[in-house]
Amino acid sequence: MKTTASGEGIRVIGDEARRRAAEDLADWERRELASSIARQPERAPEFRSASGIPLHRTYTPAEAKAGLWGEIGLPGRYPFTRGPYPTMFRGRLWTMRQIAGYGTPEDTNERFKYLIAEGQTGLSVDFDMPTLMGYDSDDDMSSGEVGREGVAVDVLDDMEALFAGIDLEKTSVSMTINPTAWILLAMYVSVAQGRGNDPRTLSGTIQNDILKEYVAQKEWIYPIRPSMRIVRDTIAYGARHLPRYNPINISGYHISEAGANAIQEVAFTLANGIAYVEEVVRAGVPVDDFAPRLAFYFIAQRDFFEEIAKFRAARRVWAKIMKERFGATRGESMRVRFHCQTAAATLTKAQPYNNVVRTTLQALTAVLGGAQSLHTNGLDEAYAIPSEFAMKLALRTQQIIAEETNVASVVDPLAGSWYVETLTDEIERAVWSYLDRIQAMGGTLAALERGFFQREIADTAYRTWQETQAGDRVVIGVNKYADERGGAPPVALHTVDPDAERRKVVALQRIKAERDSGAVRRLLADLVEVARDERADLMPATIAAVKARASLGEIVNALKEPFGTYRETPVF
Repeated sequence: MKTTASGEGIRVIGDEARRRAAEDLADWERRELASSIARQPERAPEFRSASGIPLHRTYTPAEAKAGLWGEIGLPGRYPFTRGPYPTMFRGRLWTMRQIAGYGTPEDTNERFKYLIAEGQTGLSVDFDMPTLMGYDSDDDMSSGEVGREGVAVDVLDDMEALFAGIDLEKTSVSMTINPTAWILLAMYVSVAQGRGNDPRTLSGTIQNDILKEYVAQKEWIYPIRPSMRIVRDTIAYGARHLPRYNPINISGYHISEAGANAIQEVAFTLANGIAYVEEVVRAGVPVDDFAPRLAFYFIAQRDFFEEIAKFRAARRVWAKIMKERFGATRGESMRVRFHCQTAAATLTKAQPYNNVVRTTLQALTAVLGGAQSLHTNGLDEAYAIPSEFAMKLALRTQQIIAEETNVASVVDPLAGSWYVETLTDEIERAVWSYLDRIQAMGGTLAALERGFFQREIADTAYRTWQETQAGDRVVIGVNKYADERGGAPPVALHTVDPDAERRKVVALQRIKAERDSGAVRRLLADLVEVARDERADLMPATIAAVKARASLGEIVNALKEPFGTYRETPVF
């Protein structure tokens, strides 16, 4: 039968191939395999992926399901298993986006310019803990933490200093921030407007994924429901005013870092995505007006082939959700575009140069899995914020993969591998099983409030710890081939200027003293009134407040009155 564009002929041929493969496999097991095992037993009674999926000795067409071609498809075509764009890296390489942030905005601006000079193609910002949690640098709660684990941003002047000399119309900027994300977005838009830039030209993303904070990372301010309203408003504002900007980065990275396996990472991330889409649709925004700008953020973990299959399965499941559940009609609404970061939790202080190898292999899974942007961790991140040397080496890792290996020349090069396709199917089935369970509980928010996600992650994390302690999960240099002399810092570690906090507090207090305090009070009062109206959009009032130099901490505190604060029910 002639093969058709739809793959119907491939499906029929596949049926025959599966039958013949099953016969050959059975004969091989009786003959070659039996005698081989008699001479040399296998290393373990069973083999499983990192997520616990049983692994066969070898894969053949016998494992392939009917209609496989329709599930694989072609790049840039539903169900997007092979990638969101037809040409993928043949048209443009992924954005190389090394994350940076420490000290004052001026300090981080210097690191940005260093990375750009070394060939980085996008910026990514880490903020310090006070900024993440809604405290100004001069707040007593911020003492000792200002600029320590990221850059401190309090007022619009800080955002201007952070991007001084950087063309925002030509540079894609990602900001890793969640509970205060809408304020940072307001500042970013205000900086662009102040320069005379058209906000419609801005590209990049704010993370803005508050649900995964309740699930995994534990950085929150307000209760779940008002926090969802804030996310809704940023997505709706982006749909109207920022057509090239991603107003959310729905994140599995931190879910994985908290202990989840690959299946849980995808399932819980997509469950959060469903909740956000439901929230915005309820507000009256048509799904095809905002869904094309939804972005995702996944981890690249240690199980090489499972990670590649994970990315492919995530694209396929999300495409089906958007088309079948939400009635999306545009292809752009159904595709997963994702940023990827190598796994920080796999980095070790022991034998730290091993981290270069780990990161390289993890980065390769992201590329083979079709990531749109990528951050590679520094070899010294088990010790501190990465040094310039470590960041340069991590960037060079991406550049070598892109320029020297030729892996970017073919779209989804592992497609059709019996192993990869079977593993993709297995992950997809397991993800749907989780999504069905979550739906049966009443949806994502109900499952979150019951502690479902937290318990699942905690149980998996504990099993992983047990396996590592027992040596069943090998970590080279830690529980196997350990060096009794211990590890040592691989390079001169990055340190934050001890005077950075003082400098930042002095600058903030000067701005507060010089601004129009009466205008700030009026605009904060206006913002509170907007917050009381569930149907109103918080973004315009927030932009007005930050332009008057209202600080991040003042905005957060003003909204605690209408929104309240969140206290978690512990899960053990």
